[in-house]
Amino acid sequence: MYKIAIIGLGYVGLPLAVAFGKKYPVIGYDINEKRIRELQSGVDLTKETDAESLKMFSEQSESSVNGLAFSHDVRAIQDCNIYIVTVPTPLTKFKTPDLAPLLNASATVGSVLKKGNIVIYESTVYPGCTEEDCVPVLEKHSGLRYNVDFFCGYSPERINPGDKKNTLTSIRKVVSGSNDDVTCIVNDLYISIIQAGTFIASSIRVAEAAKAIENAQRDVNISFVNELSLIFDKMGIDTQEVLEAAATKWNFLKFTPGLVGGHCIGVDPYYLLHKSQCLGYNPQVILSGRSINDEMGRFVAQKTVKLMISKGIKVLHSKVLVLGFTFKENCPDTRNTKVIDVVHELKDFGIEVDVYDPYASGENVRAEYGIELLPQLPDMTEYNAVILAVNHDGFGKLDFSFVRNQPTVLFDVKGVLPKDLVHGRL
Repeated sequence: MYKIAIIGLGYVGLPLAVAFGKKYPVIGYDINEKRIRELQSGVDLTKETDAESLKMFSEQSESSVNGLAFSHDVRAIQDCNIYIVTVPTPLTKFKTPDLAPLLNASATVGSVLKKGNIVIYESTVYPGCTEEDCVPVLEKHSGLRYNVDFFCGYSPERINPGDKKNTLTSIRKVVSGSNDDVTCIVNDLYISIIQAGTFIASSIRVAEAAKAIENAQRDVNISFVNELSLIFDKMGIDTQEVLEAAATKWNFLKFTPGLVGGHCIGVDPYYLLHKSQCLGYNPQVILSGRSINDEMGRFVAQKTVKLMISKGIKVLHSKVLVLGFTFKENCPDTRNTKVIDVVHELKDFGIEVDVYDPYASGENVRAEYGIELLPQLPDMTEYNAVILAVNHDGFGKLDFSFVRNQPTVLFDVKGVLPKDLVHGRL
């Protein structure tokens, strides 16, 4: 009988723990005590799991063969035989892989690892990371030998924060193992909860590489249309109109320009870049795409300033309202949001910037970015410019008609507002 420990209860780990908890006994482990207390009380601030799902487990009888419990005490997971690591893999300030959370989680698992156990990684990494970086930590802290005493698997996460249609169980899962027998076990384990089925990769390295290129491909495609937006801006051509015209061809891929943030598309290409450079190859396309996408926040701010100047607005000490701070719509996730680049660039011009986002956690934004979010939507007529940075539900229904009657610039990053109202958009 499997007893599963999920290490890390964020956007990836919690939905996985809930899904497995319906089939097996599961311990959800996280070092964040506050997060554990919230989950034990039925609160999920990521909004990836509803309160009813959490309540269902709290009401189960002790005799139940399955279920889910939460703990920040490592002793709670010492009797498990399957460990699934779902911790974040961020970047350092130098935009190199920060493996500290992953290696610390590996050390924790290693401290309770026993013969015959399987450790499965879901965290996004570069090809080779599981076996070259994580396995040695597991061996060091357990005293056991890889592929003799314990085994590993890799099944890349495919969670899309805020997406209520493409959820964990409805997305096909790539699985792999450190040998054929382990691959079969990992596959059987996941296929028991994934309605869409699984795809068996030939090795852990192949599964790692598949995940790395999923987001790198999107990053490159978006960078192409972002570059087109920069070019067409100089030509005085509306990029959205160009894309609509080009999309009439059956095989045109209609990507749209925008701010590319988040914990996946804006991060994963750097992991592939790092590994490539370690092997002596400097990727041109991936590096170029990242460079373009990383500049779009500054472009939005600078374009807004130019539009303000064209309207005779004094830039220094002017007021700009930014609507939205999360990295995507209808989601509280602010990790690696590129809206911060817009804010910083505007402030460099001596502009007073206010930010309103009803989805983001004011506490988290304050701690990570040093920004105080407005508690409620202000009177937009008091601002010299308004930037719609994130298309949260409700923002598109706001009344922006006041910009017709006063010299206020309206910049639409997402291209969702009526064209006759906006002064600029990507």
